[in-house]
This record gives sequence, C-alpha cells and structure tokens, in this order.
Amino acid sequence: MNLNIFQFFQPKDKIFFVLFRKSSANATATAKALVELVTCTSEEKRKELFREIERLEHIGDGITHETFNELSSNFITPFDRGDIHDLVSAIDDIVDYIHGASKRIELYKVTEMTPAIIKLAELILKSTEELETAVTELRVLRNVSKIKESTVRINSIENHADDIYDMAIAKLFEEEKNAVEVIKMKDVLFVLETATDKCEDAANVINTILIKNA
Repeated sequence: MNLNIFQFFQPKDKIFFVLFRKSSANATATAKALVELVTCTSEEKRKELFREIERLEHIGDGITHETFNELSSNFITPFDRGDIHDLVSAIDDIVDYIHGASKRIELYKVTEMTPAIIKLAELILKSTEELETAVTELRVLRNVSKIKESTVRINSIENHADDIYDMAIAKLFEEEKNAVEVIKMKDVLFVLETATDKCEDAANVINTILIKNA
C-alpha cells in the first residue's frame, strides 16, 4: 500500500483560514446591521435588526467554538496556537460588543440616535471591513504590505473613535440634566467605543503573526 505518512499531518490546517474568513465576515455583517439599526427610523425595522444582530452574535459564537475545537484536535496549525486563539477571541469580542450596544439601545429604549452613536457605528463598520481584508490576505502572506495598511487604518480608526467618544461624553455632561439619561447614553457610547478597541486588538494580533512569520 502506497500510503504517504505526511497525509496525516497535512490538509487540516487549511480549515483555520476558512474559519478566520467566516469569523471576520460575520463581524462585518454584524457591524452593517448595527449601522442600519442606528440610522433607520422605523420602529418595526429596528425590532428586526435587534433580532438580526442577536442571530449573528450566536453565529459568531458557533464559529469561535468550532475554531477552538479545531485548535485542540489538529496537530499542525498555520500559525502559533496562542495567536490563533487570540485572533478569533478578539473578533468574537467585536461581535459581542456590537450585540451589547444593540441590547442596551433596546433595553434603554433609546429612540433618538445622536451623531456620536451613528459615527461610532460607522467607524466600527470601517474597522471590521479593514479587518476582513487583512484576515483574507493572511492565507498566503504574499501581500504583507496590504495587511499592514489595513492594520494601520484600524489603529487610526480606533484613535478617531476615542476622540468621538471623549467629545460626546463631554457634551453629554454639559447638556443633559437628567442623570438617568446620562447613565444610559454613557453606557451605550462606552460599549460602542470598546468595539473599536477590540478591532484594534485583532489588528495587533495580526501584526504579531506577521512578525513571527516574517
């Protein structure tokens, strides 16, 4: 029997790239739903989007668990096991925080979206799109400059989100006299800004992968 022993150690590592792509694409889809949520005016449509974001969050959890299962059962992985774990965890966190913002908007009955809420949602979407580009290019690592450009843009977006958040909080404390409303809006803004932090975390993991595989 002509059996190549290396077959036992080969193709399964490729599944990780499929899972990376699924995870990052799901994050982008969730961010798109968030932007639609904070910009639509129909109450019924918002209810649908609350449920859609929740559905996508469950999908993200499933992809993350599948990745961890593959990580524990495969002998060969394309990158350091810890980096794979950190990357998928960071992407999962992005979706969790988007879902968290959506839940707060629903539970706090926020109906009037401030410019800061809308802008932060748009920045989250831009970050997830850049992240999806970087993750896609990880498969072959031939276009390292393109990956780096995306991670730099994600870092820049996160800095912009920090500024938007700080200015929004300052304006909130200055103009809003209802303490309950201050607490509600500060919480929503904080969770949205944290989602951009998680995008930066994922970008930092990708940069670590690039350094280790240079």
